[in-house]
Amino acid sequence: MATTAAPSLYDEDTPRGFAFALTAYLLWGFLPIYMKAVSHIPALEVVAHRVVWSVPIAAVVLILLGRTQDIRAAFKSPRTLGMAFITAALITVNWSIYVWSIAAGRAVETALGYYINPLFSVLLGAILLKESLDGRQKTAIALAAVAVGLLALESGGLPWVSVGLALSWGFYAFCKKSLPVGPNQGFFLEVLMLTPPALAYIAYTELNGTGHFGDTGSTDILLLMGCGVVTAVPLMIYANGAKLLRLSTIGIMQYIAPTMIFFIAVFVFKEPFGPYKLAAFVLIWIALAIYTSSLLRSRKARQAAAAAAAASG
Repeated sequence: MATTAAPSLYDEDTPRGFAFALTAYLLWGFLPIYMKAVSHIPALEVVAHRVVWSVPIAAVVLILLGRTQDIRAAFKSPRTLGMAFITAALITVNWSIYVWSIAAGRAVETALGYYINPLFSVLLGAILLKESLDGRQKTAIALAAVAVGLLALESGGLPWVSVGLALSWGFYAFCKKSLPVGPNQGFFLEVLMLTPPALAYIAYTELNGTGHFGDTGSTDILLLMGCGVVTAVPLMIYANGAKLLRLSTIGIMQYIAPTMIFFIAVFVFKEPFGPYKLAAFVLIWIALAIYTSSLLRSRKARQAAAAAAAASG
């Protein structure tokens, strides 16, 4: 899943970009239903199949776009390969936590993790890139910290699913910015690098009789092959949509997926949702409202500055 705003080449939103991004977020929103269908399969096996079956889809997309030369160039760059290895490791951690949490009946915590993610990305930018935070952003981050504290109080420990998803995706998005290839090429490079260990793990499970790609029936085979579709397709749709939208638009749209996950968790999966979780989510929603207002205010300030510059020119 991709909930962090990507660089946009456009100062105005385009209908095509909005359609792409909305489609991607809706697909991510419904993803827990698919992951619940494979919940009887160990998370690592599901992740391995997500990797393997994403490769041909990503390859076809690059061939159609005529960008295969970027991959050849990447293999000649040790720096690019090193960064791709880091992002591949981070996305593996993120996928593993996500798949396990859905199977374990903790989709509510998954939703919270992806709600926290944009706030964590802002904090990460402030710490690592020395980006300045305004008062609203600081307030939003503080409220998110209180929400995490409430969940820790309820569970008697750190809500590691929510924190793990936010941390792994936040660092993934941060490192992804340093990957000197496009998002589609980067995704292909990541899954290609992960394919050897993924294939080795699949072979191991099949040889020791614990695998689900064969002996457990055709339904499991189709579901595991479909993991590539539900992984690669929304990511690549999003990558193309993000280029055609403003950052502020993407920043607001990224709440679509965790909101859908939240409603699916509570009303479809019937996961417990007690007073502590309710209080935590209320705090997060308030924090996101404050963060969004800061985002919109910054956008208006930039527009005003651009208009003033144009008028004076």
